Amino acid sequence: MQGHNALPAVLASAANAYSAANPESQALHERARQVMPGGNTRTVLYYDPFPLVMVSGSGCRLEDADGHTYVDFLGEFTAGLYGHSDPLIAEAIGKAVANGINLGSHGRQEAAFAEAIKERYPSMELLRFTNSGTEANMLALALAKHATGRGKVMVFEGAYHGGTLTFPASEVPVNLPHDYVFSRFNEIEATREAIRDTGTDLACVIVEPMMGAGGCIPGDPAFLRMLSEETKAAGALLVFDEVMTSRLSPGGLQSELEIRPDLTTLGKYIGGGMSFGAFGGRADVMSHFDPSKAGSLPHAGTFNNNALTMAAGLAGLTGRFTPAAARELNERGDLLRRRINAVMSEAGAGIVVSGIGSLMNIHPVETEPRQPADLAAADQRMRDLFFFDLLEDGFYIARRGLMALSLPIGDAECDALVEAVSRRAPRWAALGG
Repeated sequence: MQGHNALPAVLASAANAYSAANPESQALHERARQVMPGGNTRTVLYYDPFPLVMVSGSGCRLEDADGHTYVDFLGEFTAGLYGHSDPLIAEAIGKAVANGINLGSHGRQEAAFAEAIKERYPSMELLRFTNSGTEANMLALALAKHATGRGKVMVFEGAYHGGTLTFPASEVPVNLPHDYVFSRFNEIEATREAIRDTGTDLACVIVEPMMGAGGCIPGDPAFLRMLSEETKAAGALLVFDEVMTSRLSPGGLQSELEIRPDLTTLGKYIGGGMSFGAFGGRADVMSHFDPSKAGSLPHAGTFNNNALTMAAGLAGLTGRFTPAAARELNERGDLLRRRINAVMSEAGAGIVVSGIGSLMNIHPVETEPRQPADLAAADQRMRDLFFFDLLEDGFYIARRGLMALSLPIGDAECDALVEAVSRRAPRWAALGG
């Protein structure tokens, strides 16, 4: 067999080698299947023939249940920016545990943490904490509808804003039942027309300035500026979902774009590796959640201000992910992406890496995607092969090709990954044709 016709057999061989190398992970997965549907409680972590079970992590390295060590280029799907067991964050968590973690009250550190976040993201004039980015987006949309007195929410095809706000081509039964208006990411004129057509029914537009789960597809600055201009003209709110993209500069992509959204949502790494989310924005809009005012909106959540997240988040944001560290990390990511793309181009592999800074995604397509529809023809089998090949070489990425650099990743780890990709690229080029 030659070329693309050989791909099924090569992939089957890679999957068999994976199974043979990971008997303990397989056994643990079979045990989990007895008590959880599919042995799983977080869908993105599942893949055939069974998912790896990781048992420990240190810095930018992971160890699985069968004793294999990997350089972690997944970074907990962007949430693991600080790597594993950062001593500064561990110390902060240890102190919080020693002081009692379920006090049922306001805590000393929550205001300090909110101040640190506002300093980095000034558009968040007032903010509130949640337990996840999903919750933050849910509450931001509910707030936008309440504040505007309107009912329609504009989203983009292929976007992901959390487990109950995901928009592939087909309907998702667990989605929140908002009255959605759909448009296409990076299509300026069609989206402008849709906003104007929706008019006074439009409560908000929610957008990631770079689609994360959609494939690390950067938003065109002109497209994002148009959203800001048109929502203002329509009396609607612009919601920037920066759950992933807030790490891409010291002040998130909004600062790089010089766009001030009405509401911003955060999550992932900002909690220092603990469960975290936040939403915030214009003071007049956020004041609807002020419980000292009559008719305010309720916002429950036992662990919104939990002591562990407040301590870990404050330590990480002020002591580790400084503006200088953010710039250095994203420069390293930009360089890594350019180097891998150069290798792929030289090999004629028909593979591109899209993204910005420390977030990127490998795609088996010829040109960098501008919207999720551009990835419709991508061969998932090639993504699977990237995954198995890089695992064999000691690198852990997402099965869908997502990579997220953590602060402990240095030049040596990036050099090693580029070397592995260089070895594999001719094989991928031959099989992808």
